[in-house]
Amino acid sequence: MGVLDRNVVVVTGAGRGLGRAIALECAREGAAVVVADASRESATSVAEQISGEGGRSAPVYGDVSDTRVAERLVRVATERFGGLDALVNNADDLRTGSGPRAADTEWDEVVRGYVNGGCEPSRAVCRYWKDSRRPGRMAHTTSALGFGGRDGYLGYGAAKLALSSLSAIVSMEMAPFGVASNVIAPVRRTRNFAALTRSGDGSDGVGAAGRDFELFTLDNCAALVAFLVSEASAYISGKVFGVQESNVEIYQSCVAAAEITAGSLRWSADELVRRIDELFFATGIQPGPEYRPERMRYYDVWGLPSPSGLAPPSQITQSRSG
Repeated sequence: MGVLDRNVVVVTGAGRGLGRAIALECAREGAAVVVADASRESATSVAEQISGEGGRSAPVYGDVSDTRVAERLVRVATERFGGLDALVNNADDLRTGSGPRAADTEWDEVVRGYVNGGCEPSRAVCRYWKDSRRPGRMAHTTSALGFGGRDGYLGYGAAKLALSSLSAIVSMEMAPFGVASNVIAPVRRTRNFAALTRSGDGSDGVGAAGRDFELFTLDNCAALVAFLVSEASAYISGKVFGVQESNVEIYQSCVAAAEITAGSLRWSADELVRRIDELFFATGIQPGPEYRPERMRYYDVWGLPSPSGLAPPSQITQSRSG
């Protein structure tokens, strides 16, 4: 018995890398899998592998940021397998050059691909679950670049972080219909990860951590996603998880760390000039730009220095009032 027995799962970006690993893991846990990818060849190959291992699958190829393709995912799931229980939003294609100087066409492709590539499938499955009065689960893969970023990844990072907001809002709006939505921010060895390491093959990350085994296995990431789209996780929603090595983490954002008060008085700009640094001293938060993935431990495993000019969190800028 697998945790996804008799379930139907749609996985986007499933033709290779993490998406392929997720599709295979879901199938091995008993799910019928709709394998969605922009490449006909890749989608068909993964679907055939699932079928060859005794599972049930159906390939769908096309751009999932297109409303018609997103709706086709639902149609294939329901017509071929009799329903739809879960969606994994994993469409991904890491790009540099998506910063302020990027060409308009490239910027539009990045934002459309990641934001619409997550929103359109989400809208399609949520409509289905509302209309059919069925519960459902969603898992969205994001990136540490969305939480802290690196030079040259403005569009990519912003678009990936948008998936976290999408998931949080969906988790609230769809809760009355029995729908759960969560995010996973994995560190795993894929072509995208390799592009961020000095060697270009991901080996710097393994060497920096001093390990002699595969540090960034896809299997741990895929296992967490399979759990998050199973009925066993239905009580968990609106959360962001991370996977590094053999560790599963949970992240917490936008939580008040300290406060200053004006009492019953109205704040003035002059008073804020005098007092705002109390917040930084109370929390140890860096007032200026900082490389936030370092707080998430990505800094060490990538084997990369903080971007030039960005102080680590431990180095708090001297207060103006000090």
